[in-house]
Amino acid sequence: MRNPEDATLDQTQDGDLLRLGGALLVWTLPQLPRDLPTRIGLGDLDRMDTAGAWYLARARQAGTQLEGLSDSHARLIETVAQSVAPPERGAIPDARWHNILERTGKRVVGALGYFHELAEFLGRFLAAWLRALRHPSEFRLTSLVYHCQETGLRAVPIVFVMSFLIGVVLAFQGAAQLRQFGAEVFVVDLIAIAVLRELGILLTAIIVAGRTASALTASIGSMKMREEIDAMRTLGMDPDMVLILPRVLALLVTLPILGLLADLAGLTGGALMSWIVLDISPSMFLTRLGEVDVSHAIAGLVKAPVFAVIIGVIGCHAGMQVGRDAESLGRMTSSAVVNAIFAVIIADAIFSIVFSEMGI
Repeated sequence: MRNPEDATLDQTQDGDLLRLGGALLVWTLPQLPRDLPTRIGLGDLDRMDTAGAWYLARARQAGTQLEGLSDSHARLIETVAQSVAPPERGAIPDARWHNILERTGKRVVGALGYFHELAEFLGRFLAAWLRALRHPSEFRLTSLVYHCQETGLRAVPIVFVMSFLIGVVLAFQGAAQLRQFGAEVFVVDLIAIAVLRELGILLTAIIVAGRTASALTASIGSMKMREEIDAMRTLGMDPDMVLILPRVLALLVTLPILGLLADLAGLTGGALMSWIVLDISPSMFLTRLGEVDVSHAIAGLVKAPVFAVIIGVIGCHAGMQVGRDAESLGRMTSSAVVNAIFAVIIADAIFSIVFSEMGI
C-alpha cells in the first residue's frame, strides 16, 4: 500500500471480545489498545501484513484467544511466530561468593599451568645437561665463563656489603636484648646461626634473583624479539644448549660461592660490632664460633643449588615467553623478578620445615 491514509482498521469492543475489521497493517497498529484483550475476533479482517501478524502472535503467546482466523492469516501468523527470536533472559547477577570462587579457581588453574611450564623448562635444562655430558664438544665453555662473571663476580660487592651490614645489625640488636640477661657472649651464637643457616644464603639468593632473573629475561627476551632464537633453530642450533644451559649452570656454580662469601662477610660484620659494643675480642669470637655446630653452615649451603636452579629456570622461562613488543619484555622482566623472589622464599620455608623434621 503506497498511501497509508487508505488503510483503515475497524474496532468494536463487545465485552471481553475485541472485533477487528479492515486492514491490520504497520500503519494501523498504533490504533490498537496497549493492553491486550482476552479475545480478538478476526472474521472481518481483510488485509494483514507481518507487523499485524507479529502483534497477533504476541497476543496469542500472552494468552489471548484468536477467533475467526482465515487460513492465509493463520499461516502468516505461524510463519512470523517461528521467525521471531525468543527473548533473551536477563543476566542474573552473580553472588559475591561465586565471583570469589571463580577468580580463585582461575588463579589456581593459572598457577598450575605456570608450574607445568616451569617443570617443562627444568626438564629441558636437565636434558641439555645430559646431552652436554655425552657430547662435551657441543658445550659452550666460553658462554659459561662469561655468565659466571656476570652473575657471580659482578655481584660480589653488593652481596659482601649487604651481608656485612646484616652481621652488624644482628650484633647490635642482639647485644641490646641479651644485655638485659647478662648473656652478651651468646650474641656470637645468634650471629653464627642466623647468618650461616638462614640470612646469608637467603638474602644472597634474593639479591641474585632480583639482579640475575631480570637480566636473564631481558637478554633472552630481546633475542626473541629480534627473532634471533628462530634464526638459531634455522641454523640447527639448540636454544636449550646455547641459552638455557650456560646461564643455569653459571648460577649453580656462582651462587654457592656467593653464599659462602655472604657468610664470611656477615660473620666479619658481627665480629667487628661485637668487639666495639660488647668488648668481645676477635679471638674470643672465633673461640665461641668454633663451638657452633657445623651443621648450620651445611644446612645453609645445601640450599644454594636449589635456589640457583629456581632462579635460572624462572628467568629463562620468562625470557622465552616474551612477545614481539617491548611491553611484553617489561612485563615478563618484572614478573620474573617477583616470581623468583617468591619461589626462593617458599623454597627456604620448605627447607626449614624439612630440616626441623630431620633434626638438623
